Amino acid sequence: MAIDWYNLADQEVAAVYAALPSDLCACLSSLTVTLESRPKPDEQLEEGDDENLLGLFIGASFAETVDEAEPLPGAIRLFVENLRDEAGGDPVRFRQEVRDTLLHELGHYLGLDEDSLTERGL
Repeated sequence: MAIDWYNLADQEVAAVYAALPSDLCACLSSLTVTLESRPKPDEQLEEGDDENLLGLFIGASFAETVDEAEPLPGAIRLFVENLRDEAGGDPVRFRQEVRDTLLHELGHYLGLDEDSLTERGL
């Protein structure tokens, strides 16, 4: 039987949210998480990002207000095919990649930069 990677990713996203403290969940109420196959070529935004990009945070962070400079609310996009490739097709590793990537992107939403995320093991 074939693995439904999108369903598996959706289950892991739900598990991450369920494990978060309620006050943090309240901060995330306006944040959307979408599952997509792969990033578009113009979405390799950061130095070192390539076609293997696992996730992407876009829009305003929690601390920012949505305005003309950043008109979109915060959103996280997880790239399922890249996550599956990163996990080598192993469902257990895939779930861990989804979890790690989601937590990393949530950190960006909460205002953490790459160095701060690295310090936290994300």
